[in-house]
Amino acid sequence: MTEPAPSLQRLAYLRARKRRKTAIRAAQLSLLAAFIALWELSARMGWIDVFIVSSPSRVLATLGSLYRSGDLWLHVGTSCFETVVGFTLGTALGTLVAVGLWWSDFAARILDPYLVVLNALPKIALGPILIVWFGAGMKSIIVMGLLISLVVTIMTVLAGFNAITDEKQLLMRTLGASKLQILTMAVLPASVPTIMSALKISVGMSWVGVIVGEYLVSKAGLGYLIVYGGQVFNLDLVM
Repeated sequence: MTEPAPSLQRLAYLRARKRRKTAIRAAQLSLLAAFIALWELSARMGWIDVFIVSSPSRVLATLGSLYRSGDLWLHVGTSCFETVVGFTLGTALGTLVAVGLWWSDFAARILDPYLVVLNALPKIALGPILIVWFGAGMKSIIVMGLLISLVVTIMTVLAGFNAITDEKQLLMRTLGASKLQILTMAVLPASVPTIMSALKISVGMSWVGVIVGEYLVSKAGLGYLIVYGGQVFNLDLVM
């Protein structure tokens, strides 16, 4: 059975929506281009000190120099690898802990104030401890990224689990469903949007943790480049 052709009103709505999305994307790109152009113009006209704030052309020249020397992909790849590993471990462990806390309301109530304190704790304060525990290398940086994303994932996913209405769970219990069935058939499927939101937050937090870890101890990575550029007053590299 063939579907009826969309009405003229529907087609007009779709065209208007597409034009709006196109206009938004064009405005976003125009804003970025205008900022870069103004930055470059200000540098060339002497309105700003290029030694302090650099300029797009100088940043591109620095990128070209890093690329030709082979250092660019080394540092980018190092930071990306550390972020992916920390993000993956933090998300997996955080989701498992959130499932455990949902499973046991007693444990969730006990650990709730500790999770709040850990979430508020500036993770950079743990840097020296991590260096002593895991050594001055990539392992400490990965653990830093893991820790920053772990608590955020636990709290976000657990909040999503708890937001599932009790009526659905009560209905399944009435029909004889086990707690595992309630988790896999009701709670997890309904929490997919929350878990995806947690992933978006966690990947950013892991990236922050990796850069902060590279500030403290690293021989490669974007954080290392930023610190090195600041030490030698090479603001083109920092930018």
